[in-house]
Amino acid sequence: MDYLSTIKQPILSELSDFDDLFTKSLSHQDGLLGQALEHVRQSSGKRMRPMFILLMAKNYGKVNAVTQHAAVGLELLHTASLVHDDVVDESRERRGQSSVNAVYNNKVAVLVGDYILSTALLHVNYTHNQEIVNTLAELGRTLSNGEILQLSNIQNKEISEAVYYQVIKQKTAAFFEACACLGAMSVGADRADIELAKKFGQNLGIIFQIRDDIFDYYDKEEIGKPTGNDMAEGKLTLPAIYALNSTADEAMLAVARKVKAGMVTTDEIGQLVAFTKAHGGIEYAEKRMWKLHAESLDFLESEVEDDSVKKGLRAYLDFVIERQK
Repeated sequence: MDYLSTIKQPILSELSDFDDLFTKSLSHQDGLLGQALEHVRQSSGKRMRPMFILLMAKNYGKVNAVTQHAAVGLELLHTASLVHDDVVDESRERRGQSSVNAVYNNKVAVLVGDYILSTALLHVNYTHNQEIVNTLAELGRTLSNGEILQLSNIQNKEISEAVYYQVIKQKTAAFFEACACLGAMSVGADRADIELAKKFGQNLGIIFQIRDDIFDYYDKEEIGKPTGNDMAEGKLTLPAIYALNSTADEAMLAVARKVKAGMVTTDEIGQLVAFTKAHGGIEYAEKRMWKLHAESLDFLESEVEDDSVKKGLRAYLDFVIERQK
């Protein structure tokens, strides 16, 4: 099934308007900055977050200028965070293209990220909606807090599923939750509807992150990262957390502690990946995803009336859980 075409179908004209506004926001006449922004534009993704905002807005009303500026503001915040993340992680590539810091240097990348973030603030200001401004500002704080929590969790000897969810709710899930919230807010949805939309967005975000984490246990070229990359960075994700806690295997727990300490070898990562697969870690994570998928379907049935929007959101949900990279 061509999920992306189905997702876009109800919002084709609105998405075209978004693309025009987003491209304009990342354009500049000045030499170096203009070149760097052009480089960032070329590595833009599938527009998953803006499409979600537009679909949620259309569910509760008519997409308008407030919706578009909110969508551009959020996508720019996301873009700025990626530019900064590549500096922090010393990444040389982003979506198969050289990162900004690889093409230029860390100083230029940080300043470009700052410029993009400031542009995001300009666009949410154009909404003239204080609640939308507050939502995006809180999102920025939540994302930073999530990153710091993840770093501090690496030093924590406890291997906790609860902490895993706490981290991803403040990272990936926070973005999807904000998308749903901004879309609903931009067309004047009431508080009860906004809260239901936020929960739907959070569930989508958790599904997205668990699926991403599962990829790390398989060595597939199209995914774009080697097996065990998360472990190499000191992170234990849901499949390994479940396998370790359900078996209490002392040898593997010792390897897990080495992961957190940043002292694990490639061979040990391979052992822990194999252990996780052999002890139901992948199946457990997939079960959690499908449970959230079922909850999300309930939202679509009870809260989405327009058939085309419902079909688009269903395709979005299915794409997130069934994507291969």
